[in-house]
Amino acid sequence: MSISHGAWKWWKRRDEFEPDSADPLVGNASILDHMLDSGHYSSETDSAAELREYATGYSHELFGDTTEKEECDMSSLDEAVKQLLSIEGATGAAVVDYTSGMALAQGGNPGFDLGVAAAGNSNVVSAKLRTMSDLNLDTGIEDILITLDSQYHLINVLNSTGSKGLFVYLVLDRTYANLALARHKLKNLAIGITI
Repeated sequence: MSISHGAWKWWKRRDEFEPDSADPLVGNASILDHMLDSGHYSSETDSAAELREYATGYSHELFGDTTEKEECDMSSLDEAVKQLLSIEGATGAAVVDYTSGMALAQGGNPGFDLGVAAAGNSNVVSAKLRTMSDLNLDTGIEDILITLDSQYHLINVLNSTGSKGLFVYLVLDRTYANLALARHKLKNLAIGITI
């Protein structure tokens, strides 16, 4: 059975369409769209089964293979973000690699793009670490607090062996958060974050 580009776009938009996460064709609609738009798939000559087979390989080509350990690490990071969001007043949280600026896991809705904030705060952490090195300070950063009109932004730099190069970014609503309690809970949760 052939599936046309227009039919696929209609099919994925139908109200009753329920994605099957085990199906690489359905679970990665953006990959399929990219394949159709870039000409990697011809709806006139390729069957749906051929498309599914190709989509699986194409997604591995784009994103690489993930090992069970990497999936477990991401799962534990997602769980850590859920725990961070359970802190009273928390509106957003992310675990960030400060060397690349990439958020490894993020969640919540603080009213801005957490990915952009992760990249920006990576610069803050890197600048502070460079300054400490220039001053020959032989100590680590516990946390950095940025106070805005309506929010607290807490950055907890992780220093354990399994989490070097990472920090936790937590956004708190000043109306509902208890800053001292949030810092205490963040410190305790950060100890358990490793990759």
